[in-house]
Amino acid sequence: MNFIDYMKYIELYNALETAGMYAFDIDDALKLFPADRKVVKQQIYYWKKLGWLKPLKKGLYELLYLRKGQLSDLFIANRLYEPSYVSLETALSYYSIIPEVAMGVTSITTKPTRKFRNHYGFFAYKSIVERAYTGYRIVDDRGQRVKIAEPEKALVDYIYFDIELDLDSLRVSRRKLKELDRERMIDYASLFTKKVLSKVEEVYAHL
Repeated sequence: MNFIDYMKYIELYNALETAGMYAFDIDDALKLFPADRKVVKQQIYYWKKLGWLKPLKKGLYELLYLRKGQLSDLFIANRLYEPSYVSLETALSYYSIIPEVAMGVTSITTKPTRKFRNHYGFFAYKSIVERAYTGYRIVDDRGQRVKIAEPEKALVDYIYFDIELDLDSLRVSRRKLKELDRERMIDYASLFTKKVLSKVEEVYAHL
């Protein structure tokens, strides 16, 4: 092991930690340590061989050496495919609106639908129109900043992709539903179609 290489890694590690870049690509590294792109790519390849970092997908890496804990899978979901925010089943489970699910992390994006799998699990992204890409908040998850849908938006997103939603089959907590802001849900539903708006009104009619 070259001591200079080790020190470069520690410097990059500390800089990325300070910047909150727990998952990074070459452009992130170049912002913190301006250098020749080819040299940085070679250094990343070398560190990967040493097991000091691990790819989350092609071109996106996680620092491993010295790390005290795993990254939040919700944070990884945000970084794997940008722009995106966590929503659908994952967000509904996060807010205890539905029972906990273990099918991976589901997210919303304005880009084409995609799926990824890595050592953290399965990540699915569903596409919506740009005008409906709203209604998310920033939360702290394991010390990392994560974009996740507000509970009202998570349910509207879900209804959009499953317009024939059966509340009983989804095992929705009616108590939690009653806590949601009805007007906010209607505002979000109006960003989609009249069918989505009608379904939201139907959901409330049966509470």
